Amino acid sequence: MATFELYRRSTIGMCLTDTLDDMVSTGKLRPDLAIQVLVQFDKSMAEALDTKVKTKVSIKGHLHTYRFCDNVWTFIIQDALVKYDESQENVGRVKIVACDSKLLM
Repeated sequence: MATFELYRRSTIGMCLTDTLDDMVSTGKLRPDLAIQVLVQFDKSMAEALDTKVKTKVSIKGHLHTYRFCDNVWTFIIQDALVKYDESQENVGRVKIVACDSKLLM
């Protein structure tokens, strides 16, 4: 099963990584267990977003950059209008990273 490390750069992913690094450096956790925790985090985030999040979002703006590398699309949109539920927000810059969900599971 292939996993992507897409969610490790999120706020919660960075906090988890920092905490695991601290635990490994102080000897409270073995490095191989820290890696197992990160792999499980990747799988759990993908599964949770697939099964629990039902909100649809639309984004309109100016496409600044796009690229496709290693089966991952990256889009950078400037002056974006993000609409979700019954709300909308103007956002200066949005970065979207997307991959084929069949490759995650």
